[in-house]
Amino acid sequence: MQFELTREFLEKLRIHIDKKEEAAAFDMVNDLHPADIAEIYDELEIEETKFLHDLLDDEKAADVFIELEDDDRERFLDALPSEEIAKQLIDNMDSDDAADIIGDLSEEKQEEVISYIQDLEQAGDIVDLLNYDEDTAGGLMAKELITVNENWTMPTCLKEMRRQAAEVDEVYYVYVVDDNNVLKGTLSLKRMLLASTNASIKSILNKDIISVKTDTKSEEVANIMEKYDLVALPVVDAIGRLVGRITIDDVVDVMREEAERDYQLASGITEDVEHSDSAWLLTRARIPWLFIGLFGGIIGALVIGNYENDLGLYPQMAFFIPLIAAMGGNVGVQSSSIIVQALATNSLGFESLGRKLSKELFVASLNGVILSTVIFAYNFFFSDSFALTITVSTALFSVIIFASLFGTFVPMLLERFKIDPALATGPFITTVNDIMGLFLYLMIGRLFFTIFT
Repeated sequence: MQFELTREFLEKLRIHIDKKEEAAAFDMVNDLHPADIAEIYDELEIEETKFLHDLLDDEKAADVFIELEDDDRERFLDALPSEEIAKQLIDNMDSDDAADIIGDLSEEKQEEVISYIQDLEQAGDIVDLLNYDEDTAGGLMAKELITVNENWTMPTCLKEMRRQAAEVDEVYYVYVVDDNNVLKGTLSLKRMLLASTNASIKSILNKDIISVKTDTKSEEVANIMEKYDLVALPVVDAIGRLVGRITIDDVVDVMREEAERDYQLASGITEDVEHSDSAWLLTRARIPWLFIGLFGGIIGALVIGNYENDLGLYPQMAFFIPLIAAMGGNVGVQSSSIIVQALATNSLGFESLGRKLSKELFVASLNGVILSTVIFAYNFFFSDSFALTITVSTALFSVIIFASLFGTFVPMLLERFKIDPALATGPFITTVNDIMGLFLYLMIGRLFFTIFT
């Protein structure tokens, strides 16, 4: 049954914690999933969290710690001594999770924690992982996996698999390597069951295997695993030696973080921030795009000022300025969002720019005709100025065409120059389309009012 954290549950737990009733507090959380306990941690004060954390066995405490949000984890790490972090948490984690935890610490505390790790092999694995960029396959991978040599026979293989399995929580694949640890393939359970007792691993291994190198970008890793429906992906070094594996849970985290980053960029936030961050950090993350919006507003005001005499002669044109600006911004964001999504999944390349622009032109024309017809009908029946009627309809159609093409072209151009295309959505597209929308509207208005009046 799914756990739901309620106010009553939290109040009851706090009472047990305040009274130091260890048995009662333990009974309330012991059977919960680590993710549910992490949710409880988020609602408790740091001293309450430490009290509850000390009641859990080391393995479960480590699982809970992995489930914590970044800010809660940082808060908790600051409150724990280095020795406790090493012996209670790190010793009970896979190498990739342990490296992520230690990587968030200061250099001084990193050294302290590593010095307290009793398993020297694990400490070495963590140090190796810390040397990789966190946005690469090397930074995502774990060292725990099962490997067998291609020259082994079945009895030797089974014996070694049993020994190695004790160190691996989830066995997704059995990897086959040669004497130099170069990855040769995988071993399936079905082939092992059907193989003769004296068969060599080389004769039954599956050579059709997908792998990535340690410097492969995390986004590319996520795309590969999604494309081929993989639950685990082996990682090799520059000469093909097996060094680790990436599991689907790590990739889900990458996808979520990338989606959050793109959403923030599209919203005009330049840094990865949380609601709990300081006011200064939140301000610093928002202010750059707000300055761009302010600058765009000034340019828009200058455009309007350039047509001040026209607006003085035909003041009814001012009524539709908000409509033109809003439609341009909305259409541009729609187009750019679709393109950014396609680029993020590698389903669209710069070489298909012409085809995509043609398709977007058709869609924009169709939308433009429909919306322009609606606004034409409205003005035809409710306005006594035919010049205004034809001006608003023509300008709206022109703005929709421009905004759609601009919203399609810019993200693809940024992708071409290795710039995050998510920058092209949100405030940037909206600001440019506002300015161009005003310019087109007022220019068309000057032309048509001159002709029809």
